[in-house]
Amino acid sequence: MSVDVIEVRKPGQATSLRAVWPAILGLSVVFLVEMLDNSVLNVALPTITRDLHASAADLQWITSGYSLLFGGLMIAFGSIADRYGTRRVMLIGLGLFALASLAVLAVRTPGQLVAVRAVIGVTAAMTAPGTMALCFRLFDQENLLMRATGLISSVGLVGLAVGPTVGGLVIQVLPWQALLLLNVPIAALAIACIRFGVPADDPAHRNRSPLDLPGALLGTATIILALWTATLAVEEGWGHAKPWLAGAGAVLSALGFVLRERSTAHPMFDFALLKRPSVSASLAYQAAIGLGLAVLTFSVSLQLQLVWGWSPAQAALGNLPQIVTMLAVGPFVEKFVEKIGARLAGPVGAAAVIAGLLIYGLLGRQHYAWIAAALVLTAAGMRVVMIIAAVTVMRGLPEDQTSIGAALNDTSQEVASSVGMAVTGTIVAAALAGPLTDVGTRAAATHSFENAVTVATLTLTAVCAALVLWAIRRSRKG
Repeated sequence: MSVDVIEVRKPGQATSLRAVWPAILGLSVVFLVEMLDNSVLNVALPTITRDLHASAADLQWITSGYSLLFGGLMIAFGSIADRYGTRRVMLIGLGLFALASLAVLAVRTPGQLVAVRAVIGVTAAMTAPGTMALCFRLFDQENLLMRATGLISSVGLVGLAVGPTVGGLVIQVLPWQALLLLNVPIAALAIACIRFGVPADDPAHRNRSPLDLPGALLGTATIILALWTATLAVEEGWGHAKPWLAGAGAVLSALGFVLRERSTAHPMFDFALLKRPSVSASLAYQAAIGLGLAVLTFSVSLQLQLVWGWSPAQAALGNLPQIVTMLAVGPFVEKFVEKIGARLAGPVGAAAVIAGLLIYGLLGRQHYAWIAAALVLTAAGMRVVMIIAAVTVMRGLPEDQTSIGAALNDTSQEVASSVGMAVTGTIVAAALAGPLTDVGTRAAATHSFENAVTVATLTLTAVCAALVLWAIRRSRKG
């Protein structure tokens, strides 16, 4: 991965993070909410079931409706932000996000909660592309960009780690609606910080081409259907028609999107930008990280609980090495890159991820120490790659397309993670003759599960390694 060939940009005014601390605080809070909003509500699902008489299908839509719209709309809103102002779209999104969260007070039925969660997902997608794009507006120095990116993402990781715990404590003393009402003061803080800490949008730096609405709709449909296909494949299996129908819809939408973007005079995204080595290599790195994260997310908790009989609380503690390592490594990424160079730091980080996946796939069933080692290695490598890739892909794009670049960066990892989950879930389901609950109670089922996890991990590791090798070769061409 290389950051040597970059766009010439107007120098930033800030020479330290402290000089723009309100802006950094606001962007950190935005990312915190994005990471926190789904996980914090999961602990309240049993309470929601009782209060709203929700069915299993209702709970599925309450959780997945947010994720699908959030992941599916980021590129569309990135394109809108590049044309109408990144700061403006983020402030509007934050205001609507607060109002949508406040609407939970009127919820009386599962359907109403699904609608509220869907609107929250849409408004969160409005804010997501601006987090990195506005960060790049503050600095022109590479080390400060990496430092700011590391700090902002660290705040989000803290939210991801403590979200279920905070949610559990809150619903002990307050109604479950309080979990969404917490978004209101958080959004207000973010609005104030960004309003007064981030420079206003400069019309001269906006994308002047008209918005490609058909392309935006086709692109959004492609991503949502791809994410939904992966979800259905894990939940229902490929033996049902729904995953196949959703997958066919994703393919048709993707074909329509490509044809539209190649034929229109004003495409939503210029595919020629993907030919830039820094951009395509960085997106490949992010996709590789998404695949690696997926197999660990799916497998480790199941193995600890079903195979080894750990309680949910023990399994949560068993996953802590990953979060702790990501937080601990973040402040040192900048120094690591300065020491060995960005061109080498990316492959080294990716190698750590691949080594961790191999350790888990080959030795993870033997002892928890191997799982802990795998979590530490993959987390450290992911932290390095994620920060470098985010900075590199943004540096490789014109200034009037930074918001859609940030959206592409996040979406590539999101889609790859969903695909990885679907592949892992499919391999595990194919290996088990009975339900997943048989694992741990029958020796044959346990053995089949462990073998399936090994096959899934090694399969995705091979794909991950292929993406990394392609990215390294692509970077060298730059």
